Amino acid sequence: MKGWCAVKFDIPAGARHILQTLAAAGHEAYLVGGCVRDLLRGVPPHDWDICTSALPEETERCFADRRVIETGLKHGTVTVVEEGEPYEITTYRTEGPYSDSRRPDFVCFVPNLEEDLARRDFTMNAIAMDLQGNLRDPYGSADDIKSRLIRCVGEPDQRFQEDGLRVMRALRFAAVFGYEIEERTARAVHENRAMLDRVAAERINTELCKLLVGQNAGEVLWQYPDVFCQFWPELGPLVTLEQNNPWHCWGGWEHTIRALEEAPADVTLRLAMLLHDIGKPACKSTDEKGIDHFYGHPAVSAQLADKMLRALKFDNKTRERVVLLVERHDVQLLPRSQVIRRWLNRLSPEAFFQLLDIKRADNMGQAPEKVRDRLAELDVIRAKAERILAERQCLTLKDLAVNGRDVIAAGVAPGPEVGQVLEGLLGQVLSGSIPNEREALMKSVGCQVPN
Repeated sequence: MKGWCAVKFDIPAGARHILQTLAAAGHEAYLVGGCVRDLLRGVPPHDWDICTSALPEETERCFADRRVIETGLKHGTVTVVEEGEPYEITTYRTEGPYSDSRRPDFVCFVPNLEEDLARRDFTMNAIAMDLQGNLRDPYGSADDIKSRLIRCVGEPDQRFQEDGLRVMRALRFAAVFGYEIEERTARAVHENRAMLDRVAAERINTELCKLLVGQNAGEVLWQYPDVFCQFWPELGPLVTLEQNNPWHCWGGWEHTIRALEEAPADVTLRLAMLLHDIGKPACKSTDEKGIDHFYGHPAVSAQLADKMLRALKFDNKTRERVVLLVERHDVQLLPRSQVIRRWLNRLSPEAFFQLLDIKRADNMGQAPEKVRDRLAELDVIRAKAERILAERQCLTLKDLAVNGRDVIAAGVAPGPEVGQVLEGLLGQVLSGSIPNEREALMKSVGCQVPN
């Protein structure tokens, strides 16, 4: 394909220099894979990968005057640093079997670009382009990108069995780009989901996080619950959970997806929504009127969420915050300043506003006619919390108008009692019993000091 909108492409000077240098030395060289895909999508690429007919040692000779990093020499990849930016350059290659379902056992360098493109996962990544915008596109990649379609290169089963992570990559691309997965490829995703058992938890974690913040995350969760249950089997009972309850007009999985779609596209919040009701199946009971209840499910959900996040090797900060939000997602928040101040103190402002986001999303996934008042109340709570912070009202010990030295000067003996007195003062300020003013606080301390 000739001159595909080349004038629209802003290729960095470093990438241009590499392509020109390789060509001047008599080698073929192309931009390849994701950067070409993103250019055709009209999205600025994050990485600029280059493929070439030059062998690794020939590439190194071409850039003897540049910093060269032998990134993966035995797999044909070297990294050249141009103007402070790294560019991976890989020799055309074919690959041997994937005995570990992750990397090929060996590679063979080949002189033909089409053979190199044949080893890639999806057609949208099996495309190359030169500096003039000419495409090398043996698999109809440009048409698939235009049609917003994810399709395996060659036989889908073979692609997924080579590297089980490709199952998650297909879903991630569908969620992030809003693309459809072609029918044969979609069937192979379902049929090869067990390949994920051979994939490191950290790799699944990375793909899952990108997927969950994608524009089409909800649709992917809806179409492929079996894939997510493969690495998180705890989701299975939620997928089939029925909720016969006036507040819930959808089953457990549909409610979860609807709530997740309403949450901001933040990994922590989306994880919390995915897992917030994971404990409901274990807590389900049905009363004499046939209405389902899920008493105690936040605590059970938090325990399961902690276990599931640990299984996928999430970092402690993310795991602890998600578990906190899951555990607290059903608490009753009242639009009173003293209540809001106490929650801001207990959770921190960041966690408090995340909790408001979670509660709003949770309500948006429930019966619309039942939650209008709740949603309006959440708006009031948010506005009051923002005003409390804007006014720099006292929320923590360091905000108090007195400190430990003041308390000791008032006659409290040094030791644990000082902290207890300060905590008591803070509690009174949070509740609005006394103002955060030195005179009022010292008067209160004086009343507590024995004669």
